[in-house]
Amino acid sequence: MLIYVDDLLITGNDNSMIEDLQVTLHQNFKMKNLGTLKYFLGIEISRSKEGIIMNQWKYALELIADLGLLDAKPAHTPLEQNLKLTSLEYDAALDIHDTSTELTDASVYQRLIGRLLYLTNTRPDIAFGVQHLSQFMHKPKWEHYEAALRIVRYLKKSSGQSIFLSSEGTTDIQAYCDSDWASCPMTRKSVTGYCVKLGNSLVSWKSKKQTTVSRSSAEAEYRSMATTVAELVWLKGLLAELGFHVSKPMLLHCDNQAALQIASNPVFHERTKHIDIDCHFVREKIQTGDVVTHHISTNEQVADLLTKGLGISQHQYLVSKLGLKDIFHPPT
Repeated sequence: MLIYVDDLLITGNDNSMIEDLQVTLHQNFKMKNLGTLKYFLGIEISRSKEGIIMNQWKYALELIADLGLLDAKPAHTPLEQNLKLTSLEYDAALDIHDTSTELTDASVYQRLIGRLLYLTNTRPDIAFGVQHLSQFMHKPKWEHYEAALRIVRYLKKSSGQSIFLSSEGTTDIQAYCDSDWASCPMTRKSVTGYCVKLGNSLVSWKSKKQTTVSRSSAEAEYRSMATTVAELVWLKGLLAELGFHVSKPMLLHCDNQAALQIASNPVFHERTKHIDIDCHFVREKIQTGDVVTHHISTNEQVADLLTKGLGISQHQYLVSKLGLKDIFHPPT
């Protein structure tokens, strides 16, 4: 049973137990049974024989309308490629002249980013852009606000993009992890991105700036790998609680050969002393057979979507590999 304030969602594989729970709840609380799940906290759920589709297109359209962008030109990507945004404090510290001024009312920007953050529940394709812009909530500049409006214009072009959970009973779990080394111009911290699939269904993803500075791209990639392995271990435990036991090793795709060599090499050396705990953690999961690593081409690395702004063609290609579906433009 999932509870959010006064909204309850009940699911299970025993109908009689679900009915008993509903009777018990009715005896103690004033409740209304809305039937089969169709809409929950702004997320619309649709079913078919092929699987379940989750989207927030109504929420996205409300956001577009509230900002007066219904007639605006749509954007093909959430962020411009190679866009580097900085804070006012950083510009002042380095005496950088910036023509972009501070927003008079920061709350306008903060509300917009908050609404976009909620959209990332079903829109992994905007996760990196929203994560990047959420760093400037304290003192946003006009260029930050304009970048946020570009994400909204991108939503206008792809408002029907949805998470598709396939009904195919495959039990394979595979993950993609990546990092963008020292991409933050203010702190030189790297960005970690990963996504996890259960069969062909996308079930988990994240885009987050790393908490420490990595001294090499291999170190940044390995930190990303460790974060992803931790997510895989948690997800496997969660599935076990739900009665879904993962028998096969979980496959981890990485496009950095150095990070893969560190993961498979039992010898610790100077290159790994900064990530000693991560090395032990990842290698332990590989040795126990829980995780198997696999090298993948950078062009096929889906997690690239979660670490940097991409060009139009590559962005669209990787979005298609995520397994998302557009309810307004079904495949022919």
